[in-house]
Amino acid sequence: MSTAIKRSSIAIVEPLIRPHIRRTPVITVDGGDFGLGCPHLTLKLEHLQHAGSFKTRGAFANLCMRAVPPAGVVGASGGNHGAAVAYAAHKLGIPAKIFVPTISSPAKIQRIRNCGAELAVVGDRYGDALAASEAWQAQSGALPINAFDQTETLLGQGTVGLELEAQAPDLDTLLVEVGGGGLIGGIAAAYGGRIRIVGVEPEAAPTLTRALAAGEPVDAEAGGLAADSLAPRRIGALGFAIAQRFVAAVVPVPGDAIRQAQQALWDSLRIVTEPGGATAFAALLSGRYRPAPKQRLGVLLSGANTTSVQFAD
Repeated sequence: MSTAIKRSSIAIVEPLIRPHIRRTPVITVDGGDFGLGCPHLTLKLEHLQHAGSFKTRGAFANLCMRAVPPAGVVGASGGNHGAAVAYAAHKLGIPAKIFVPTISSPAKIQRIRNCGAELAVVGDRYGDALAASEAWQAQSGALPINAFDQTETLLGQGTVGLELEAQAPDLDTLLVEVGGGGLIGGIAAAYGGRIRIVGVEPEAAPTLTRALAAGEPVDAEAGGLAADSLAPRRIGALGFAIAQRFVAAVVPVPGDAIRQAQQALWDSLRIVTEPGGATAFAALLSGRYRPAPKQRLGVLLSGANTTSVQFAD
């Protein structure tokens, strides 16, 4: 684990970004309402964060901790990171240019535009947008903000763990979505082995599963229902190093289970999430993860940038 990404460092970052982020709520629900065997299930509602996802924490950590040149900042994203950087830059009066691929959802693209960032839609996947952003950064001199493989990004995401530990101190296990590794890496570093961290990733984008099997980050498939948030092709080196030490297991879930989890959250709790935001819950609902008796289980709902819900006039 990077010596810079640990609980004490996250605790220093937390007050820096606290004025800019929401302390998102937790709720405790009866797992029996979903046909689950756990009577008490804690949901961390991080989908209610500014800009619609946990990514806002990492964005503000970068902008508050790093020197920003006159050219501003640049980011590549499947959508949520771009929306978060655009939001944070707007709030702090910093120019921003965001590169996204064509698979980004209309909801995420609109959030970026609403924040006034310059937007470029490039290529089919995150890697295409990243390459284009790197070329533009070299030309412009803007500060690059990596979506997941940047120390400040992980420190910001780690504040989710500090916040949840204070809100639900009795948890012994937490299910966390995995994409590039910034979220699970930050949270796992914040807990430092005090609870069991279980990663959940789409079967169509097994970035952490492949990396753990190989002993290092390697390329994996980058498709599926949650491709705009959980399919970077390769997990970040920083998050991977932390996962090797502190992540107890990784659970793959199919796209159909993710869609069913979105529907169940809406039907039972009137919670709207995007596919990536419901992926950890999908592991529980589908039976891919089976809690032990009396396990005190938490599930992270990480994002809500979707247009899947239609409201009548």
